[in-house]
Amino acid sequence: MDLWTVWLAGAGVVWVAVTLLWLVSVRLKDASIVDSFWGPGFGLAATAYALFGLGDPARATLVLALVWLWGGRLGLYILRRNWGRGEDPRYQAFREHYGRERYWWFSYFQVFLLQGALIVLVSAPLVLALTQPAPLGFVDAVGALVWAIGFGFEALGDAQLARFKADPANKGRVLDTGLWRYTRHPNYFGNACLWWGLYLIACAVPWGALTFPAPLLMTWLLLRVSGVALTEKNMSRRPGYAEYIARTSAFFPWPPRRS
Repeated sequence: MDLWTVWLAGAGVVWVAVTLLWLVSVRLKDASIVDSFWGPGFGLAATAYALFGLGDPARATLVLALVWLWGGRLGLYILRRNWGRGEDPRYQAFREHYGRERYWWFSYFQVFLLQGALIVLVSAPLVLALTQPAPLGFVDAVGALVWAIGFGFEALGDAQLARFKADPANKGRVLDTGLWRYTRHPNYFGNACLWWGLYLIACAVPWGALTFPAPLLMTWLLLRVSGVALTEKNMSRRPGYAEYIARTSAFFPWPPRRS
């Protein structure tokens, strides 16, 4: 298959997956199950690209391993975090706003198809990396290193946050130790970083550098939509958070500022 056909085939696989997930959400009356699919959705798309494409086998193995390691860990983390808590308040607010009687079908477009479309758009570098038959080289190694740094920040940041929340003594407090001492959002920084690493791997093949809008889109989503901006809004009233903002970098890790 040519490049565009492979991308469309992957999009079709993602569309089927989000549609089936939507049907489950209607049954459960819980649209927030889509959050756990975000990471594995990229793994599913990447697998489809690899199956339909004719890329270098070594690079395909590398890319699939990196995408599934990230997507699988993130999916399991969100699943465990949300298990037994019912629908996320964000989606409950959507139900109230759009009407409970019609939200069952409205959520298909607003939540599930939207997330599927974002997966297809952001995964553009994976299409090139998994379809172009260029051998592995130095650029791939640099991309894998950047990915590893990002994955470390995201995984360790999530683990530190989960451990902090598990201690009842920390209720209402602000986490400002570990990676959270150097950035207010180590998990989101790590997420953006690893996608730029995957983009660098795509740069090792012809035309791969032209997919830079994909990691830019992911970074924008993390900064302005579902990541940093939303968390800052929810945390703004917590005691001590203003002081935490004053001394701690918002995104890029940096030593804390003095009072």
